[in-house]
Amino acid sequence: MQKLGRLLTAMVTPFDEKGEVDYAQARKLARALLQSGSDGVLVSGTTGESPTLTIAEKLRLFGEVRDEVGDGGAVIAGTGSYNTRESTELTKEAEKTGVDACLLVAPYYNKPTQEGMYQHFSGIAAATNLPCIMYNVPGRTSSNIDSDTVIRLSKVDNIVGVKEASANFHQISEIIGGVGEEFLVYSGNDGDTLLLMALGGYGVIGVITHLVGAQTKDMMNLFMAGKTGEAAVIHRHLLGLVDAMFCVGNPIPLKYAMNQLGFRVGGTRLPLCGPDGNVASAIVETLKNYKIDLPIV
Repeated sequence: MQKLGRLLTAMVTPFDEKGEVDYAQARKLARALLQSGSDGVLVSGTTGESPTLTIAEKLRLFGEVRDEVGDGGAVIAGTGSYNTRESTELTKEAEKTGVDACLLVAPYYNKPTQEGMYQHFSGIAAATNLPCIMYNVPGRTSSNIDSDTVIRLSKVDNIVGVKEASANFHQISEIIGGVGEEFLVYSGNDGDTLLLMALGGYGVIGVITHLVGAQTKDMMNLFMAGKTGEAAVIHRHLLGLVDAMFCVGNPIPLKYAMNQLGFRVGGTRLPLCGPDGNVASAIVETLKNYKIDLPIV
Protein backbone atom coordinates (compact mmCIF):
# COMPACT_ATOMS: atom_id res chain seq x y z
CA MET A 1 0.00 0.00 0.00
CA GLN A 2 1.20 3.49 -0.83
CA LYS A 3 1.66 5.53 2.34
CA LEU A 4 -1.11 8.08 2.87
CA GLY A 5 1.18 10.75 4.25
CA ARG A 6 2.36 11.66 7.73
CA LEU A 7 0.38 14.88 8.05
CA LEU A 8 -3.32 14.64 7.34
CA THR A 9 -5.81 17.34 8.28
CA ALA A 10 -9.31 16.53 9.52
CA MET A 11 -11.02 19.16 7.40
CA VAL A 12 -13.90 21.34 8.57
CA THR A 13 -17.03 21.30 6.43
CA PRO A 14 -17.77 24.81 5.15
CA PHE A 15 -21.39 25.94 5.33
CA ASP A 16 -23.04 28.89 3.61
CA GLU A 17 -25.29 31.53 5.20
CA LYS A 18 -28.24 29.13 5.09
CA GLY A 19 -26.33 26.33 6.79
CA GLU A 20 -26.00 24.29 3.61
CA VAL A 21 -22.72 22.64 2.62
CA ASP A 22 -20.59 25.01 0.56
CA TYR A 23 -18.95 22.56 -1.82
CA ALA A 24 -17.01 25.23 -3.71
CA GLN A 25 -15.46 26.43 -0.47
CA ALA A 26 -14.70 22.84 0.54
CA ARG A 27 -12.71 22.45 -2.67
CA LYS A 28 -10.90 25.71 -1.98
CA LEU A 29 -10.07 24.64 1.57
CA ALA A 30 -8.77 21.22 0.53
CA ARG A 31 -6.45 22.87 -1.97
CA ALA A 32 -5.27 25.43 0.59
CA LEU A 33 -4.52 22.73 3.15
CA LEU A 34 -2.31 20.86 0.71
CA GLN A 35 -0.54 24.11 -0.15
CA SER A 36 0.19 24.76 3.54
CA GLY A 37 1.74 21.45 4.57
CA SER A 38 -0.88 18.71 4.63
CA ASP A 39 -0.21 15.50 2.73
CA GLY A 40 -3.92 14.79 2.55
CA VAL A 41 -7.30 15.55 4.06
CA LEU A 42 -9.89 13.68 6.05
CA VAL A 43 -13.41 14.58 4.92
CA SER A 44 -16.42 14.15 7.21
CA GLY A 45 -14.58 13.39 10.41
CA THR A 46 -15.54 14.83 13.79
CA THR A 47 -13.99 18.17 12.81
CA GLY A 48 -16.11 18.02 9.66
CA GLU A 49 -19.25 17.69 11.80
CA SER A 50 -19.99 14.22 10.47
CA PRO A 51 -22.88 13.56 12.90
CA THR A 52 -24.89 16.40 11.31
CA LEU A 53 -24.11 15.62 7.66
CA THR A 54 -26.51 13.54 5.61
CA ILE A 55 -25.33 10.51 3.66
CA ALA A 56 -25.89 12.41 0.42
CA GLU A 57 -23.84 15.37 1.66
CA LYS A 58 -20.99 13.12 2.72
CA LEU A 59 -20.83 11.30 -0.58
CA ARG A 60 -20.91 14.52 -2.57
CA LEU A 61 -18.15 15.97 -0.37
CA PHE A 62 -16.00 12.89 -0.94
CA GLY A 63 -16.40 13.21 -4.69
CA GLU A 64 -15.91 16.98 -4.87
CA VAL A 65 -12.77 16.94 -2.75
CA ARG A 66 -11.38 13.92 -4.59
CA ASP A 67 -11.91 15.72 -7.88
CA GLU A 68 -10.28 18.92 -6.59
CA VAL A 69 -7.24 17.24 -5.02
CA GLY A 70 -6.44 14.97 -7.96
CA ASP A 71 -2.98 13.48 -7.53
CA GLY A 72 -1.93 16.26 -5.16
CA GLY A 73 -2.74 14.46 -1.93
CA ALA A 74 -4.67 11.73 -0.20
CA VAL A 75 -8.40 11.91 0.52
CA ILE A 76 -9.69 9.90 3.46
CA ALA A 77 -13.45 9.47 3.89
CA GLY A 78 -14.98 9.40 7.34
CA THR A 79 -17.48 6.56 6.98
CA GLY A 80 -17.74 5.06 10.46
CA SER A 81 -20.53 5.32 13.02
CA TYR A 82 -22.10 3.26 15.81
CA ASN A 83 -24.09 1.30 13.21
CA THR A 84 -22.05 -1.45 11.53
CA ARG A 85 -24.49 -2.01 8.68
CA GLU A 86 -24.79 1.71 7.90
CA SER A 87 -21.00 2.17 8.14
CA THR A 88 -20.47 -0.73 5.75
CA GLU A 89 -22.87 0.65 3.16
CA LEU A 90 -21.41 4.16 3.37
CA THR A 91 -17.89 2.79 3.01
CA LYS A 92 -18.89 0.83 -0.08
CA GLU A 93 -20.45 3.95 -1.62
CA ALA A 94 -17.46 6.09 -0.65
CA GLU A 95 -15.17 3.69 -2.49
CA LYS A 96 -17.02 4.51 -5.70
CA THR A 97 -16.07 8.20 -5.33
CA GLY A 98 -12.37 7.40 -5.70
CA VAL A 99 -11.18 8.22 -2.18
CA ASP A 100 -7.88 6.72 -1.04
CA ALA A 101 -8.93 5.30 2.33
CA CYS A 102 -11.63 5.43 4.98
CA LEU A 103 -11.60 6.38 8.65
CA LEU A 104 -13.76 4.27 10.95
CA VAL A 105 -14.50 5.73 14.37
CA ALA A 106 -15.03 3.35 17.27
CA PRO A 107 -18.76 2.78 17.79
CA TYR A 108 -20.05 5.44 20.15
CA TYR A 109 -22.94 5.43 22.61
CA ASN A 110 -23.79 1.72 22.40
CA LYS A 111 -20.51 0.63 24.09
CA PRO A 112 -19.67 -2.70 22.40
CA THR A 113 -17.37 -5.33 23.90
CA GLN A 114 -13.89 -5.81 22.48
CA GLU A 115 -15.20 -8.75 20.43
CA GLY A 116 -17.94 -6.49 19.11
CA MET A 117 -15.28 -3.94 18.18
CA TYR A 118 -13.34 -6.63 16.33
CA GLN A 119 -16.37 -7.82 14.38
CA HIS A 120 -17.41 -4.22 13.60
CA PHE A 121 -14.08 -3.17 12.08
CA SER A 122 -13.23 -6.47 10.41
CA GLY A 123 -16.72 -6.71 8.92
CA ILE A 124 -16.52 -3.26 7.35
CA ALA A 125 -13.02 -3.98 6.04
CA ALA A 126 -14.21 -7.22 4.43
CA ALA A 127 -16.78 -5.28 2.42
CA THR A 128 -14.35 -2.84 0.78
CA ASN A 129 -11.04 -2.72 -1.04
CA LEU A 130 -10.22 0.60 0.62
CA PRO A 131 -7.46 0.81 3.23
CA CYS A 132 -9.18 1.31 6.58
CA ILE A 133 -7.92 3.40 9.50
CA MET A 134 -9.55 2.92 12.89
CA TYR A 135 -10.20 5.91 15.15
CA ASN A 136 -9.94 5.49 18.90
CA VAL A 137 -11.28 8.52 20.78
CA PRO A 138 -12.66 7.37 24.15
CA GLY A 139 -13.40 10.92 25.28
CA ARG A 140 -16.10 11.12 22.60
CA THR A 141 -17.21 7.51 22.22
CA SER A 142 -17.07 6.36 25.89
CA SER A 143 -15.46 3.14 24.60
CA ASN A 144 -11.77 2.30 24.18
CA ILE A 145 -10.31 0.02 21.51
CA ASP A 146 -7.88 -1.95 23.67
CA SER A 147 -4.33 -2.48 22.45
CA ASP A 148 -4.86 -6.24 22.09
CA THR A 149 -7.85 -5.57 19.83
CA VAL A 150 -5.92 -3.11 17.67
CA ILE A 151 -3.06 -5.59 17.32
CA ARG A 152 -5.50 -8.33 16.38
CA LEU A 153 -7.19 -6.07 13.81
CA SER A 154 -3.84 -5.02 12.36
CA LYS A 155 -3.61 -8.51 10.90
CA VAL A 156 -6.61 -7.80 8.65
CA ASP A 157 -5.07 -7.05 5.25
CA ASN A 158 -6.75 -3.73 4.53
CA ILE A 159 -6.87 -2.36 8.09
CA VAL A 160 -3.74 -0.27 7.76
CA GLY A 161 -3.67 2.04 10.75
CA VAL A 162 -5.22 3.65 13.79
CA LYS A 163 -5.81 7.25 14.78
CA GLU A 164 -5.09 7.19 18.51
CA ALA A 165 -6.69 9.95 20.58
CA SER A 166 -6.79 8.16 23.93
CA ALA A 167 -3.73 10.05 25.28
CA ASN A 168 -2.90 6.73 26.97
CA PHE A 169 0.78 6.41 26.11
CA HIS A 170 1.13 3.03 27.78
CA GLN A 171 -1.56 1.70 25.44
CA ILE A 172 -0.08 3.51 22.44
CA SER A 173 3.34 2.00 23.22
CA GLU A 174 1.81 -1.47 23.35
CA ILE A 175 0.15 -0.92 19.97
CA ILE A 176 3.30 0.36 18.29
CA GLY A 177 5.30 -2.51 19.73
CA GLY A 178 2.72 -5.12 18.71
CA VAL A 179 1.91 -4.21 15.11
CA GLY A 180 4.00 -4.53 11.98
CA GLU A 181 6.17 -1.76 10.61
CA GLU A 182 3.69 -1.02 7.82
CA PHE A 183 0.82 -0.35 10.23
CA LEU A 184 0.31 3.41 10.58
CA VAL A 185 -0.21 4.79 14.09
CA TYR A 186 -1.41 8.40 13.87
CA SER A 187 -1.85 10.87 16.69
CA GLY A 188 -5.44 11.98 17.07
CA ASN A 189 -4.47 14.79 19.44
CA ASP A 190 -2.41 17.68 18.04
CA GLY A 191 -0.53 18.12 21.30
CA ASP A 192 0.53 14.46 21.32
CA THR A 193 2.09 14.32 17.85
CA LEU A 194 5.74 14.66 18.82
CA LEU A 195 5.33 12.34 21.79
CA LEU A 196 3.67 9.67 19.68
CA MET A 197 6.39 9.90 17.03
CA ALA A 198 9.03 9.52 19.75
CA LEU A 199 7.41 6.17 20.59
CA GLY A 200 7.66 5.08 16.95
CA GLY A 201 4.33 6.39 15.68
CA TYR A 202 3.85 7.57 12.12
CA GLY A 203 2.19 10.99 12.06
CA VAL A 204 -0.92 13.02 12.87
CA ILE A 205 -4.47 13.50 11.68
CA GLY A 206 -4.72 17.03 12.95
CA VAL A 207 -6.98 20.00 13.61
CA ILE A 208 -4.61 22.92 14.25
CA THR A 209 -2.93 21.91 11.01
CA HIS A 210 -5.62 24.00 9.31
CA LEU A 211 -3.70 27.00 10.63
CA VAL A 212 -0.12 25.80 11.21
CA GLY A 213 0.34 22.92 8.80
CA ALA A 214 3.77 24.00 7.60
CA GLN A 215 5.02 24.51 11.15
CA THR A 216 3.70 21.11 12.20
CA LYS A 217 5.43 19.53 9.22
CA ASP A 218 8.67 21.32 10.13
CA MET A 219 8.41 19.87 13.65
CA MET A 220 7.92 16.37 12.27
CA ASN A 221 10.73 16.67 9.75
CA LEU A 222 13.14 18.00 12.39
CA PHE A 223 12.32 15.08 14.64
CA MET A 224 12.88 12.55 11.87
CA ALA A 225 16.22 14.25 11.08
CA GLY A 226 17.32 13.70 14.68
CA LYS A 227 16.97 17.37 15.65
CA THR A 228 14.76 16.60 18.61
CA GLY A 229 15.53 19.77 20.52
CA GLU A 230 14.47 21.98 17.64
CA ALA A 231 11.35 19.89 17.14
CA ALA A 232 10.51 20.26 20.82
CA VAL A 233 10.72 24.05 20.57
CA ILE A 234 8.00 24.04 17.90
CA HIS A 235 5.95 21.53 19.90
CA ARG A 236 5.98 23.74 22.98
CA HIS A 237 5.17 26.85 20.97
CA LEU A 238 2.11 25.24 19.37
CA LEU A 239 0.59 24.02 22.63
CA GLY A 240 -1.08 27.38 23.28
CA LEU A 241 -2.88 27.13 19.96
CA VAL A 242 -3.90 23.55 20.73
CA ASP A 243 -5.45 24.72 24.01
CA ALA A 244 -7.33 27.53 22.27
CA MET A 245 -8.71 25.30 19.51
CA PHE A 246 -10.09 22.83 22.06
CA CYS A 247 -11.30 25.22 24.76
CA VAL A 248 -14.86 24.23 23.80
CA GLY A 249 -16.12 21.47 21.51
CA ASN A 250 -14.25 21.07 18.24
CA PRO A 251 -14.73 22.55 15.61
CA ILE A 252 -16.37 25.60 17.24
CA PRO A 253 -13.09 27.43 18.01
CA LEU A 254 -11.44 26.47 14.73
CA LYS A 255 -14.31 27.64 12.54
CA TYR A 256 -14.50 30.89 14.48
CA ALA A 257 -10.75 31.39 14.07
CA MET A 258 -10.82 30.69 10.34
CA ASN A 259 -13.70 33.11 9.81
CA GLN A 260 -11.88 35.79 11.80
CA LEU A 261 -8.75 35.25 9.70
CA GLY A 262 -10.74 35.74 6.51
CA PHE A 263 -11.10 32.14 5.29
CA ARG A 264 -14.87 31.81 5.36
CA VAL A 265 -16.18 28.43 6.50
CA GLY A 266 -19.50 29.49 7.99
CA GLY A 267 -20.90 28.47 11.34
CA THR A 268 -21.56 25.10 12.92
CA ARG A 269 -24.74 23.07 12.76
CA LEU A 270 -26.79 22.56 15.89
CA PRO A 271 -26.36 21.22 18.46
CA LEU A 272 -23.00 23.01 18.08
CA CYS A 273 -23.25 26.79 18.21
CA GLY A 274 -20.86 29.72 18.08
CA PRO A 275 -18.54 30.63 20.97
CA ASP A 276 -19.64 33.08 23.66
CA GLY A 277 -17.95 36.46 23.98
CA ASN A 278 -15.25 35.40 26.44
CA VAL A 279 -14.25 32.37 24.38
CA ALA A 280 -14.30 34.37 21.15
CA SER A 281 -12.05 37.06 22.66
CA ALA A 282 -9.61 34.43 23.96
CA ILE A 283 -9.38 32.84 20.51
CA VAL A 284 -8.67 36.18 18.84
CA GLU A 285 -5.97 37.00 21.40
CA THR A 286 -4.34 33.60 20.94
CA LEU A 287 -4.20 33.98 17.17
CA LYS A 288 -2.07 37.10 17.59
CA ASN A 289 0.75 34.88 18.93
CA TYR A 290 0.96 32.70 15.83
CA LYS A 291 2.05 32.86 12.21
CA ILE A 292 -0.75 31.40 10.10
CA ASP A 293 0.33 29.04 7.32
CA LEU A 294 -3.09 28.67 5.66
CA PRO A 295 -3.26 30.87 2.55
CA ILE A 296 -6.08 33.38 3.02
CA VAL A 297 -7.40 34.19 -0.44
